[in-house]
Amino acid sequence: MGTVDIREKKFNRLITLVSIAIPIVVAVLFGVKLPNVEPLHMLPPIYASINGLTAVVLVLAVVAIKNGKRELHQKLMVFCIILSLLFLVMYVAYHMTSDSTPFGGEGIIRYVYYFILITHIVLSIAIIPLVLKTYARAYLKKYDAHRRLAKITFPIWLYVAITGVVVYLMISPYYVFQ
Repeated sequence: MGTVDIREKKFNRLITLVSIAIPIVVAVLFGVKLPNVEPLHMLPPIYASINGLTAVVLVLAVVAIKNGKRELHQKLMVFCIILSLLFLVMYVAYHMTSDSTPFGGEGIIRYVYYFILITHIVLSIAIIPLVLKTYARAYLKKYDAHRRLAKITFPIWLYVAITGVVVYLMISPYYVFQ
């Protein structure tokens, strides 16, 4: 067994741990309300914008690699990961200081909203190990494996980024700023 195989096993263990820990920690923190802290009402448009920026940068990263610009592609993908982490911190901070906003739409739009929201949430959990494994394969210079997995990871991550913006736009009329 070569050193790359051992490194990949270590990465896979870490990826599994992180992929389980993040949703659990987010779920736990989602239920924690910080006492005597002003609600961070300014965060939803900021983290929605971060989602939008992530979608744009993901597309730019694909264009970069298709044009043979590997270093630019790598930098853009690292930026996407940083944006996603920034989103996550702001999302948790908002929900630790503010109550969840109920969707006020009625009729078919309500079903559309909840379909988008539920698929967004489920896929945002699923994307964690996909992004980390895709990145690890590139880091380990397993470019064929990286490309194969990236073909699955990219559209899911793009969907999550875009639907994050859509969910925000659909619920934003119902925010109550007290």
